[in-house]
Amino acid sequence: MIKLANAQLWVHDQDEALDFYTNKLGREVRADVKLAEMGNFRWLTVGPAKQPDIAITLMAIPGPPVMDTETAEQVSSLMAKGFAGTIFLTTDDVYADYEQLKSRGVEFSEQPEERPYGIDSGFHDPSGNSFRLTQVTQLSAV
Repeated sequence: MIKLANAQLWVHDQDEALDFYTNKLGREVRADVKLAEMGNFRWLTVGPAKQPDIAITLMAIPGPPVMDTETAEQVSSLMAKGFAGTIFLTTDDVYADYEQLKSRGVEFSEQPEERPYGIDSGFHDPSGNSFRLTQVTQLSAV
């Protein structure tokens, strides 16, 4: 069986991202490795403590030869607008988690709001990546 292991987000600063994901979102470090043979490339992953088989890779935007300067600037621009990717988080109590994350310094762009599928809210990481925090109450049939 093929299973999901990692999802990747581009980040402007891996140290800033690491601080945000561990200290504000409460994620744990899964891997933080620098590979000297690849120009000190840093493989940095974090994940939820109760889901040890999945992680988010916090990937620095690479320069040449991996990514040309123009493409790197485009990726950075999309991130700043919140359009480079979205992570969907679910919870049993969106109001409690919203308050807990706010107390840790997470700035929400959308407060919890009732929607047809549940209670939904939104925030961004320091690089501009979008997050949805949702308490799902019902899913319609597909």
